[in-house]
Amino acid sequence: MPRRIHPVFLIALFLNAPFIAAQDAPSSIRIATWNLEWFYDHDTSDNKTDLSKKLSAPSESEWHWRVKVTAEAIAKLNPTILALQEIENEKVLNDLSKELRTKHDLEFQVAFVQGRDTYTEQDVGYLYRGELVDLSRKSQTKEMYNSKKYYNLSKHAFATFRWQNGDKSTSITLLNVHLRASARGADARSRQCQLIQHWIRPMLKEGQNVIVLGDINTAVPCDKTSPNSDAGVICNLASSLSQLVLFDLHAKIAAEDRATHLTGRQFDRIFISTTLMFDSRQQFDPSFKSIQNRKDLCVRNMPDKDHYDIYFKIPQEERDISDHYPVVVTFDLK
Repeated sequence: MPRRIHPVFLIALFLNAPFIAAQDAPSSIRIATWNLEWFYDHDTSDNKTDLSKKLSAPSESEWHWRVKVTAEAIAKLNPTILALQEIENEKVLNDLSKELRTKHDLEFQVAFVQGRDTYTEQDVGYLYRGELVDLSRKSQTKEMYNSKKYYNLSKHAFATFRWQNGDKSTSITLLNVHLRASARGADARSRQCQLIQHWIRPMLKEGQNVIVLGDINTAVPCDKTSPNSDAGVICNLASSLSQLVLFDLHAKIAAEDRATHLTGRQFDRIFISTTLMFDSRQQFDPSFKSIQNRKDLCVRNMPDKDHYDIYFKIPQEERDISDHYPVVVTFDLK
């Protein structure tokens, strides 16, 4: 089935996303995902729900603190592309980008398309360096909705990035997601994973470089993944065709370092296509090198035991940046 992009999202694409001219290609690409946990500024005039107002930064000074320490961590992480979840809107990404530019001499562009989560008002977005060639979000068709097989992703964004080296170029398409949480959301989350697979399957058939990453909220550790589990459906483990299977890179992290959330859960994952997993020996082709869970960039002093409702009551010097940890994958590009 051909990909369809609603005209509204095409308008958002051109209005909100700065498309940057091609730059000299780096020797490696670092792609990271990080859930920033209610990354909402102090201005609640643009928030509609009581929940989003309640969990916004309580003051301008507290918001400035969050931007400062988050930018410091991102500068140390030094990603080429950073997929973020639980952000409020494009403005908070611009605040981060400005802090990275003025305090760390790092020039990141912002890519954002408005999502549809009207309950939490949470969204996803990107900070990136390089050439963005496509940005969009998708919805089910009426027929897909009526089938009850799928469940829409209110928080997601596709982005395709390209790198040029002389007359050769390569690209990677990312799908940044934040799926339904908790045991109550298990059925909806499973159908969201089916929708993800439906969307990316044509890309995999064409041999494109594809990455699905973000907070998938799975309760299943990576070494217990089955074909019917959240991650198993995204990876299409039931398929006998290796071309259509994604690799869950979490298995490449040492077992003792796999928890990406303060509860010990492995919520945050990076899945990559076969084309990225193995070195094809072709010139100027990205291939997997390593993956890291950077808990060290998030935890300050002793790890926090809880965040919800009490985040801004924790002293700043002790307060962790988020209840999730950033995960980063490095690809060789040679």
